[in-house]
Amino acid sequence: MTAEIIDGKAFAAKVREKVAGHVDRLKEEHGITPGLAVVLVGEDPASQVYVRSKGKQTVEVGMNSYEHKLEADTSEEDLLALIDQLNNDKDVHGILVQLPLPDHLDSDLVINSIDPAKDVDGFHISNVGLLGTGQKSMVPCTPLGCLMMLREHHGSLSGMDAVVVGRSNIVGKPMAQLLLGDSCTVTIAHSRTKDLPDVVRRADIVVAAVGRPEMVPGDWIKEGATVIDVGINRVERDGKTKLVGDADYESCAERAGAITPVPGGVGPMTIACLLANTVTACCRANGLSEPEGLTA
Repeated sequence: MTAEIIDGKAFAAKVREKVAGHVDRLKEEHGITPGLAVVLVGEDPASQVYVRSKGKQTVEVGMNSYEHKLEADTSEEDLLALIDQLNNDKDVHGILVQLPLPDHLDSDLVINSIDPAKDVDGFHISNVGLLGTGQKSMVPCTPLGCLMMLREHHGSLSGMDAVVVGRSNIVGKPMAQLLLGDSCTVTIAHSRTKDLPDVVRRADIVVAAVGRPEMVPGDWIKEGATVIDVGINRVERDGKTKLVGDADYESCAERAGAITPVPGGVGPMTIACLLANTVTACCRANGLSEPEGLTA
């Protein structure tokens, strides 16, 4: 069997197109322009690239982009004051504080100071709790993107056996909650799970989000299963740096029915879902119907 490739880049383009359509309607019918504020503290090179990409894509779909770049030695008091200002700005519907933060800043304190309704990353403890109890919340972007791709590929996920390899607060745990919400039977596994290969082999859906290069080999995959690879790992091969996932792509593709590549799979969906979350937050703030096809 040769797996069907789930093209995250193409799917993300479709999501951005939907977002742009919703933004146009909000402007034309209600005179509202969704706004996303991104806060970057320090000069981490990867974060700078990511923030630039977010800003560019925000403008491309017709939304307002507000970037706040702060010095690496910015005090916690000053950062919290900025977030309070953004919480009270009616033109800002989504707030994202780019992680990681410098060591002297308490990430949990900072994230939990964001208005939960504007927390488009879905990391606020209130949103974590709402998602965990099946209530309306802001959903973390990467798991939301994975869910969208799975729904597109399978239609209904009801009754499917899903294994999430990884237990992070950013991907693993919320991914499991979303799959439960779509009536999957869900197992959260990790590097210390007993008989991990056998646990993974029973899954119709495998979400690899453990943060270890090519940890999941093809012989762990059930024939015809769908593999969603969240990992983005840089490894040295033949003197060159290469991006690989948490699943061994070549061997997994021989057994899977469908698989996301790395790069070009889950990655592009993260920013697309950030834009989708901002539109959702804008609609909720204004008492409007949520955008169809862009939420969990």
